Amino acid sequence: MGMGLKGILWGAAAAALILGTSYAKAAELSFLGWEGYADDSFVKEFEATTGCKVTATYVGSNDDFAPKLAAGGGNYDIVSVSADTTGVLVAAGLVEPLDPSKLEHWNDIYDVFRKAKGINADGKIYGVPLTWGSIPLMYRTDKITETPDSYAALWDDRYKGKIALWDDKSAIYNTARLLGYDNVYSLSDEQLEAVKAKLIAEKPLLRKYWTTAGELINLYASGEVWISNTWGGYQVAELQKQGIPVKEFLPKEKADGWVDNWMIVKDSPNADCAYKYINFTTSARGQCGISTVTGYSAANPVAAKECMTPEEYKDKHQDDINYVNSLVMWEQPDRLDVYTNTWNAVKGAE
Repeated sequence: MGMGLKGILWGAAAAALILGTSYAKAAELSFLGWEGYADDSFVKEFEATTGCKVTATYVGSNDDFAPKLAAGGGNYDIVSVSADTTGVLVAAGLVEPLDPSKLEHWNDIYDVFRKAKGINADGKIYGVPLTWGSIPLMYRTDKITETPDSYAALWDDRYKGKIALWDDKSAIYNTARLLGYDNVYSLSDEQLEAVKAKLIAEKPLLRKYWTTAGELINLYASGEVWISNTWGGYQVAELQKQGIPVKEFLPKEKADGWVDNWMIVKDSPNADCAYKYINFTTSARGQCGISTVTGYSAANPVAAKECMTPEEYKDKHQDDINYVNSLVMWEQPDRLDVYTNTWNAVKGAE
C-alpha cells in the first residue's frame, strides 16, 4: 500500500515479463475492458468477415488493468483503457507502440483525443481513441421529485440508504470539486485528507459501492438505489428499456469527462486481429454499433456522421467538441499511488 508509483510500475512490468507466457491461440482476440465494446450486435459481423474470434473479459475500474495484465498479460491481446490510466500501462511496459500505417481511421479521430499525452510517448502512439463521454449523476424521477443539480445530492440525508457510488478513485476528483478544489489531479496532502473525510462521512448514507454497469442497473430496477453517479448513457438507456424512470444530469460543479482508448498488449501473438478490431470499431459500423449499445459518443466524428441520424449526431455532441471543454477530462493524477491509497482508505474506514 505504501509503495510509490515507480515501485508499482516496476513490479507490474516484472510480473508481466515473468508470467506473460501463455498466449491466446492464433485467430483469437482476447479483450480486457469495458462493457459494450464487444457486444454480439456487431462482434458477430466482425468475426464472420475477419475470422478473428473475440473473447471478452470486463473490468469495473481503470485500476483493474495494470494488476490483471501484470498477473497474466499473455492472456489478453487488446485493452480499452481510459485516459487517466493509459500512461500507467505505457510506463510499465505492458502495452506496445502502434504502427500508424495500420490504423485506417486515425486521421479522422478528434484531434484533441489523438494528441492526448496519455497515449503518446517518445514520439510513438500507444492508443487509439474509441469513445468518449461524461460521468453524470442519475436518479429515479419517481422517487426524487425535486431536480438535483449538485454532487451534494450524494450526501443528502433524505436519500439515506438509497445512494450508490462507483467503486473508483474518480470519486476523489468530483468530491474535490464539491469542496471547491480546482486542482483535482494535483491535490495536496491536506486537500486529500479533506476529500477523504468528506467521502467517509458519506458512507452511512450509502447502499452500495457499485462496480459494474449491470450491478447498478439491478440496484435501480429493484428500488434499492435512487441516486448515484453513472457511466453516462449506457445505464440510463438500459433502465429506460425496462420502464424504470431515470434521468441524468451534469452537476453544477462540472462533471468528469473521459476518453477510452484501444491499446495492444505487449508481445500479443494476435496483433493482426487486434489491428483489425481497432479498424472495425473506429469505422462507421463499429462506432455506431458501440454507440448504440452504450450511448457513448464516438471518437471518430467522420464515421459517426455516416451512420448517425442528424438528431443523434447532435444529441451526442459530435458536432460540438467544445462540449469536451465543459467537462473536467480525466488525467493521470500527479501522485497516483497516493490517490489510490486515499480511495482504499475511504473504503476501509469504519
